[in-house]
Amino acid sequence: MTTQIGVLVMSYGTPDSLEGVEAYYTHIRRGNPPSEEQLRELKDRYEAIVGGVFPLRENTDRQVAALQETLDRENQDPAVRYVCYQGLKHAHPFIEDGVDKMAKDGIKRAVGIVLAPHYSSMSVGGYIKRARERAQEHGIEMAFVESYHLHPLLIDTLSRRVSQRLDEYEEAGAKREEVKVLFSAHSLPERILAMGDPYRDQLLATSQAIAERTGVTNWEFTWQSAGRTSEPWLGPDILDTLHRLSTEQVEDVLSAPVGFVSDHLEVLYDLDIEAQAVARELDMRLMRIESLNSDPAYMSVLSDVVRSKAGEWKADQK
Repeated sequence: MTTQIGVLVMSYGTPDSLEGVEAYYTHIRRGNPPSEEQLRELKDRYEAIVGGVFPLRENTDRQVAALQETLDRENQDPAVRYVCYQGLKHAHPFIEDGVDKMAKDGIKRAVGIVLAPHYSSMSVGGYIKRARERAQEHGIEMAFVESYHLHPLLIDTLSRRVSQRLDEYEEAGAKREEVKVLFSAHSLPERILAMGDPYRDQLLATSQAIAERTGVTNWEFTWQSAGRTSEPWLGPDILDTLHRLSTEQVEDVLSAPVGFVSDHLEVLYDLDIEAQAVARELDMRLMRIESLNSDPAYMSVLSDVVRSKAGEWKADQK
């Protein structure tokens, strides 16, 4: 008899159309509708991306499907089958919807994983809290992958992307060692530091591991996509960093947004449009590493950590 283990694949979520942007934004703002100006600004950002919102949502669907295929292929236990479900933080199907679907399908045990390698109580922790509460209502035993920021295959895959872009800089006539590599991730409120949150340290550890693997010494970490609230957020922002680097006569910059695993607004707009515009103004050459998206190697990372987490149940039973 084959036991089914649910896999709740969680991510931030994206509206599936421009008409859905207002409801999406209202959910992010905890039920407070955006002003006309705020709504227009967000819609403009989606419209500025080639293809609008649709590729972003499709990308998440592809990741879930690709993980299912990878789990089916890499699972060596004939007594177990993994079944993937999607749960989004701010769009349908919500995290709770994914857990409800598992319960409807008779799932008794599940593993939750967020499409983000680095843990913060304000990000991944929030996903886990919602999923755990719903799972408890249904009597589903649920374990969670909290982070996988130093998984060897993740570091290898990101390192190859950095090396590939540095090769392109060299081919264009730049000196490899003079290219400034900027690792980045989504900013969070500064108060996480006082909380002892591991987010910043995990991101720095990932960046350091990639730098060591690629032989890069000319690098630094910066932040991006901070929220617009009254409290201070982690900085400096990448746009400010670019301005500072310009005063230091840096001409070539490689953006490596290691905190993001897929192409979405913070990558396709904040980096590819907004940061690129600043780089052009400063007469800088700015390139970005390719996002992981549904890269088979990244799917193998997720498959490995999910199966390892599920394997802990068996270890506990021995």
